[in-house]
Amino acid sequence: MLIASYNIRKAIAADRRRRPERILDVLREVGADIVVLQEADRRFGAREAALPPSMLAEHGGYRPVPFGMRDGSLGWHGNAILVGPQVTVSRCQPIHLPALEPRGAVLADLMVGGTGLRVVGMHLDLSGLWRRRQARAVLNELAHQPQPLPTLLAGDLNEWTAGGGVKDFNHQLRQVPLGPSFHARRPVGRLDRMFVSEGVTVEASGVHSSLLARTASDHLPVWARIAF
Repeated sequence: MLIASYNIRKAIAADRRRRPERILDVLREVGADIVVLQEADRRFGAREAALPPSMLAEHGGYRPVPFGMRDGSLGWHGNAILVGPQVTVSRCQPIHLPALEPRGAVLADLMVGGTGLRVVGMHLDLSGLWRRRQARAVLNELAHQPQPLPTLLAGDLNEWTAGGGVKDFNHQLRQVPLGPSFHARRPVGRLDRMFVSEGVTVEASGVHSSLLARTASDHLPVWARIAF
């Protein structure tokens, strides 16, 4: 099972134009079965999806996990999870995070070949203090789920160091080894991260750094091939 996480910057490319078709082309290059997205909706107004669902179905083969979003939105506070045709959704929920500005996370229990996997997507705050509070809120939500499942967390943590929210997640989960993914043109920051629980084996992982990916967003997609 291949899982990717990608901050798509509301589908605004390096030329500062909204080009959702470029994001879909990058997703096709990666070929993930499950994709965790950040900044999947426009920031202002009706917060419409940066990747129109009709375009997703027609060109990407993905469908969004339904988190009770508004008409036209793809996710919750810009966080979305896309699944391929072989993945079914058994339950899902938004996660409310403490924040000064609108922030959230999403959780989905998925079934793949009769086996369950819990996936959490998140985009944490720019403030280190709020990042730690948000990381703890995510971990607290996981601790109170109705049943345990092998779990993968992914997203843009906005954390440049190994401290802060990263440290909190490392106390309870294993961090997936990934390279720098920000800024896409010359990546130096490991802002995009993944963590896994017991029951998940990481077979391979990395950063997708094609020429197209370096121009489609300001982040590069990160990925992990897992077994569970």
